[in-house]
Amino acid sequence: MQETHQQSSQTLLVIDDDEMFCHVMQRALTRRGYEVLVAHCGSDALTLARRHQPALATLDLKLENESGLKLLPELLEAAPECQAIILTGYSSIATAVEAIKLGAVNYLCKPVDADDIIDAFNRQQGDPGAELADNPPSINRLAWEHIQKVLHEHDGNISATARALGMHRRTLQRKLQKRPVRR
Repeated sequence: MQETHQQSSQTLLVIDDDEMFCHVMQRALTRRGYEVLVAHCGSDALTLARRHQPALATLDLKLENESGLKLLPELLEAAPECQAIILTGYSSIATAVEAIKLGAVNYLCKPVDADDIIDAFNRQQGDPGAELADNPPSINRLAWEHIQKVLHEHDGNISATARALGMHRRTLQRKLQKRPVRR
């Protein structure tokens, strides 16, 4: 039997550096019966996780000066029963795979709403009937994902990533400031 999180008065920790996003999620999830805690940085998130032991958490992949991937194991150690979902506006296959390996129960691309988050907590099993794409990713999308993979391999260090890619650091910074390329 699949556990659902609909009717819950469970504690849900939202970790995101976007204050407006946190405010909107807090209101929407509170209306759906959750006790919502908000943290805008890793240290605050870990303090709240230790103190309140949330059952659920959403974690932004790219916090202002931190990586959600680095924070995820610490969060799960601070609150061992917590189920975490990674949210990101910078999705890539490499970060999705790493998030799941590090213990996330799901990975969602922004923009998302409260219903998407609840659905993701409820849908933790794989779907063998998922639609396969008819068209392969574009060259630009493959380049974006490769940059994300190399960036992850260099622990977010832009200078080291630029050297590894044979690219000027400023060029890489401009590419990283753009939204991910659509498939």
